[in-house]
Amino acid sequence: QVQLVESGGGLVQPGGSLRLSCAASGNIFSINAVGWYRQAPGKQREWVATIPRGGRINYADSVKGRFTISRDNAKNTVYLQMNSLKPEDTAAYYCNAYPAILTWGQGTQVTVSS
Repeated sequence: QVQLVESGGGLVQPGGSLRLSCAASGNIFSINAVGWYRQAPGKQREWVATIPRGGRINYADSVKGRFTISRDNAKNTVYLQMNSLKPEDTAAYYCNAYPAILTWGQGTQVTVSS
């Protein structure tokens, strides 16, 4: 089974940017689609964005226009570029297949605060 490891989180001020990485232990593109998800304290995990092997990239309305999902085939990695960050973006961010059929990893914490 492909395993995914997230990294790149941190503390950033409102309006700032971060780039998250999702590195695969196997061929990430053996997965039909890769998604980013997030879970804020006290809330359920929610979907953020999806990049399929082919077809249209999709974003949750809450991040559309601010976040960009992309992939680097050579590095077997999927990225989430997050711009214009808001306090409500504070969460642990995870990558998984879409639908989320793989075991969840540790995630990477993003905290947006002044």
